[in-house]
Amino acid sequence: MKEHIAACVQIAIEHNNIKNNIDKVCHWLKKAAKEYEAELIVFPETITTGFTPNMDINEFYEMLEPVPGNHTKDVQKLAKELGVHVIYPLYERGKEYGTILNSSLLIDDNGEVLGNYRKTHPFPTERKEGGGWTTPGKETVVVNTKLGKIGMIICYDGDFPELSRVLALNGAEIITRPSALLRSYEIWEITNKARAYDNHVYVLAANSVGSDAGNNYYFGHSMIVSPIAQTLALARGAEEIIAAKLDPNPIKYVSYGTKTPMIFDHIEDRNVGVYGDILKEGKSSFEPSQRIMYKK
Repeated sequence: MKEHIAACVQIAIEHNNIKNNIDKVCHWLKKAAKEYEAELIVFPETITTGFTPNMDINEFYEMLEPVPGNHTKDVQKLAKELGVHVIYPLYERGKEYGTILNSSLLIDDNGEVLGNYRKTHPFPTERKEGGGWTTPGKETVVVNTKLGKIGMIICYDGDFPELSRVLALNGAEIITRPSALLRSYEIWEITNKARAYDNHVYVLAANSVGSDAGNNYYFGHSMIVSPIAQTLALARGAEEIIAAKLDPNPIKYVSYGTKTPMIFDHIEDRNVGVYGDILKEGKSSFEPSQRIMYKK
């Protein structure tokens, strides 16, 4: 991995106003590149519309575009002009009518879409079986870039340690987590830090701020977490940018501020022989208020 500055940008959207939201992304993209000298810039989940569309699924489908396309071209052009890599999350029109994908694009400094990750764990209210609109993705994504190997997840995906572990096993040095998280700050913090520490990776977690069309309100607090679970940068609940320099040699010491050597590696030290049941279907021993089943 190359030493570089990474940034998370948290901005409020105009509900389902795709053109205005893309213009706003471009404005803040310039700001992150020029004022923070960021080379990798991460935006929150579904930044072109907001998370909850609050409309009929077919009407929403008609608003969207395939990617790359009309909803990506301005950001691609600007990424090339600025010479930066961008994590650009948006809803994507699928090939089959009514298929909507919650996607995160990795656009490189040449303006090319190097990676397209489709959320594999849609939140229960987002799934069609829960009255939602999203079709789950089926593939993990790790992209080899000039900056390093970048693994991609989205929001609720971060609750599932297996997914981030697969990315780490496939070489990820950085995991990006654009989000529109509606649970507590403690859940946000602990899952970001756990995924970073579990896998000795950087986690760049950009959370939404403001509201969406479903009257959901987001608390922001985007964060950049190191592979030893140190918070390197933390946003507030307002529109702002956070940035940190990523060290390409981050696990030499067991904690920050000490010279005590790190002598373990969570990836290498796994006792894989005891993990035989990891792919079993299951459910919690405790019962939630409501179970929303979905096709897998």
